[in-house]
Amino acid sequence: MMKSKVYLIVGLLAMCGILGACKSPSTAAFYTFETECVTDVGDGSVVVRAWGQGASRADATEQAKRRAVHDIIFKGLQKGSCQWKPLLFEVNAEEKHQEYFNRFFAKGGDYADFIKMDATKSGSGVKAESKTRDSYGLVVRVLRADLEKRLIEDQILVK
Repeated sequence: MMKSKVYLIVGLLAMCGILGACKSPSTAAFYTFETECVTDVGDGSVVVRAWGQGASRADATEQAKRRAVHDIIFKGLQKGSCQWKPLLFEVNAEEKHQEYFNRFFAKGGDYADFIKMDATKSGSGVKAESKTRDSYGLVVRVLRADLEKRLIEDQILVK
């Protein structure tokens, strides 16, 4: 009876050791991070940290740039050291102007005209990875005032 208890305890300890040694795969790259305001430059531009996901670093950084501009237009910035309301308050604005925004955010689209990489120093290139995809946090400067002017010129934003 005593021998069977000892074998049971040794077996359970061995099982715990084996299961504890197995590392579960990282899911950090699948977490959707919010775009956050790093600083308001004061010249109509905002420095933000945006996150992008992709199969490669290039894909993820390109998506982070798109997300930075997208969030300033549609969501605003609620997280970080400064807060900005979205440029478009119109309900379902993205769907109403879908053709315009599909072209605007396409690969090589006009969104890139409003991104400056001069702020990419500290905090850029923060990486979370899994086996199938990578997430990168990228610090960029978004020309918010110029973006607003462009949306007014293109009659998307009515002032």
